[in-house]
Amino acid sequence: MSIQSTLSTTSKIFLSLAAIAALAGPARADVLDDVKANGVLKCGVTLAATGFSAENNAGKREGFDVDLCKAIAAATLGDGTKIQLIPMDLKTAFAGLPTGAVDVLTHRFTQTQSRDVGGLKYPKIMFFDGQGFIVTKKSKANKIADLNNATICTAQGATSELIVADYFRAHKLKYKIVTFASQEQAWDAFVGKRCDAAINDRSGLASRLAKLPNKDDFKVLAETVSNEPIGPIVAQGQPRWESLVRFTLNALVAAEELGVTQANVDEQRSSQNPDVQRLLGVTGDFGAKLGVANDWAYKAIKAVGNYGDVWDRNVGIKTPLRLERGRNALVANGGLMLSIPVR
Repeated sequence: MSIQSTLSTTSKIFLSLAAIAALAGPARADVLDDVKANGVLKCGVTLAATGFSAENNAGKREGFDVDLCKAIAAATLGDGTKIQLIPMDLKTAFAGLPTGAVDVLTHRFTQTQSRDVGGLKYPKIMFFDGQGFIVTKKSKANKIADLNNATICTAQGATSELIVADYFRAHKLKYKIVTFASQEQAWDAFVGKRCDAAINDRSGLASRLAKLPNKDDFKVLAETVSNEPIGPIVAQGQPRWESLVRFTLNALVAAEELGVTQANVDEQRSSQNPDVQRLLGVTGDFGAKLGVANDWAYKAIKAVGNYGDVWDRNVGIKTPLRLERGRNALVANGGLMLSIPVR
């Protein structure tokens, strides 16, 4: 692949970010005040990703990202059901934050330097992932090196475009990228045999495979080609809102560290452990300092449980995705998940 084509791919990504910034419009005055006044939390979520945000058989949207939305609503408004879920693709999601179309994105987006300095703030990483490739089992490809001259499907403006360009150039492999308006369209094109392979976060590949009746016809190659730290996003210039979202997400992780679950959170309010007392608002005024009730964390945990509860219910080994915790385990268990002390 030529240097010129690599630069072209990189330029498209940065131009896409610039276009998003141009669409953003004027910043909002104070998102926390807006959410309280509106009495509902507007969350941007992925269009359809089993385990993260997808409609169940009853037509109700559920998943890991939906639970994060519920936790933030419970902390802010005292009720995890006071949410409005807005399915969005990449471009509309990023443009919607500053304008007030959504208050927070609990979408599946990676934190990158360009996105962070471009006006998108990630209060806390809640999912450590990495990108991989999927092919059909009939394919002769058993490793990425076998994808030389392959056609690869992905979403336009996604980090996958740059990852493919960098990896294939570094390994002196040739390829043709085919981009689509959304990951859903890119996946459909791959399944429809318009491409030899598709690239996405490994959790995203597991999510999409779980929905296929012929999932055994496909295989995910073993190599992971990137680090993808993923978490909810808020607009820049909103320090109060960013702090509340950060410490609500933090409370879910802290609760797992302390053994506080959705099932025992009421009982734990009588705990003599000072860390538990502060977390659940029994002592201290940590909620008031965030601009909400002191039992903000209790309400969030009561609504969705701790981080482990959210994981096990939506994407864990007993779900169709069957994901191991891996890097998403607590630090005490060899992973990367760690809470900021509430004190």
